[in-house]
Amino acid sequence: MSEPLRFPFEPPAPGTAVQVAEGVLWLRLPLPMVLDHVNVFALDEGDGWTVVDTGFDSRKSRGLWQDLLAGPLGGRPVRRVVVTHHHPDHIGLAGWFQAQGAELAIPRTAWLYARMLTLDVQDRPRPEQMAFWRSAGMDPALLSKRADERPFNFADVVHPLPLGFTRLAEGGEITMGGRRWQIAMGNGHAPEHATFWSLDDDLVIGGDQLLPSISANIGVYPTEPEADPLGEWILACDKFSAMADDRHLVLPGHKLPFTGLPLRLRQMVENHENALARLFEHLTTPRTATGCFPALFKREIGDSEYGLALVEAVAHLNYLLQRGLARRFLNAEGIWLWERA
Repeated sequence: MSEPLRFPFEPPAPGTAVQVAEGVLWLRLPLPMVLDHVNVFALDEGDGWTVVDTGFDSRKSRGLWQDLLAGPLGGRPVRRVVVTHHHPDHIGLAGWFQAQGAELAIPRTAWLYARMLTLDVQDRPRPEQMAFWRSAGMDPALLSKRADERPFNFADVVHPLPLGFTRLAEGGEITMGGRRWQIAMGNGHAPEHATFWSLDDDLVIGGDQLLPSISANIGVYPTEPEADPLGEWILACDKFSAMADDRHLVLPGHKLPFTGLPLRLRQMVENHENALARLFEHLTTPRTATGCFPALFKREIGDSEYGLALVEAVAHLNYLLQRGLARRFLNAEGIWLWERA
């Protein structure tokens, strides 16, 4: 039997740090959303720091970093930024640190995605985005409203990324904070998401691939509308299950550091297996993707959650489609209707 999840540390107050292991500090940066923080870890390199993930690029975040550097980081510079994946709350200030002389270490796919997205500034949603929302069954009034609004742009919260990075690759090693770490890539939440497993003690840096008490968003986007990120996520959980041990202290991208990783990996897979079973039953009648919200989430979806719920619903439907468990047809309005195969 696996050990239950345990949470040995309370979160750091703003502007402070919690030491979670020798030479490893846990910091937090605020986020302007329901998930109101991102975890950042600073590893002592003697003459400076390696920082894992960064928070958004904003005037507030840069000011908080200046306070952290002058305070718990003791006035020593950030020599290297390690980014787990390309999402803006994790890579937002990487380019800002690079501009001050820091090295950037990141998976190649994450760097390519992030740099592409920072350069792809849109004043209005592209036709492909509108078609994707329409095909998923977005409410016509909301679709019309979004057509006239400036969409979220990566460049709004991600500092420009200069050319040049050090690649993190599956099976490689990196030295941080006086430890050797094995690099193991996950997928599903983000393509080529790096996790780090210490070869010298029990630490694991998990990013958003290994979260303790919330589910990472698994979504399909118009960039790759036929993708199967949920299948990739489940494969990654199976892979990490072969590596995980109850002794591991996981340092996640959000919420609290925890032990009990084998149990948590089982929970993450079971959560989606249960959702897929409910969805399969729900598809006895043809449904739009948005019409699957009640089966998948079992609660009302508010405006702030709608976009993430939509892409997650498509991910679960694509999973069933690609395994022959569901089929779909396009109606006259350009909306996909899904049903059990």
